[in-house]
Amino acid sequence: QVRVVESGGGLVQSGGSLRLSCTVLGTSSIRVINWYRQAPEKRRELVATIFIDGTIYYEPFVRGRFTFSEKHAENTVNLQMNHLKSEDTAVYYCKAVVDAVGEFWGQGTQVTVSS
Repeated sequence: QVRVVESGGGLVQSGGSLRLSCTVLGTSSIRVINWYRQAPEKRRELVATIFIDGTIYYEPFVRGRFTFSEKHAENTVNLQMNHLKSEDTAVYYCKAVVDAVGEFWGQGTQVTVSS
């Protein structure tokens, strides 16, 4: 059974940093991992994407501030978030796309940036 587990959220001051982790359990056939976020009363939006071949995309509003790192053996992807702004406050969700199976979402982790 595939399960996605996020961790690393918290409260930080504007300009600070946090690192989110996404671990995918129960499979070795991950094709893509996405990070999304959803702020209060706003739609969920894509933040960043990493493919199994290492290709990475960042949305413009985080480019230059957020960076992926991977631990393949642990099926874990980390998202380092630097220079955080109040508008980055949201619940962050990890989604894994698994070959021939489908999409799996984590439970979300809260990131709060105080100004």
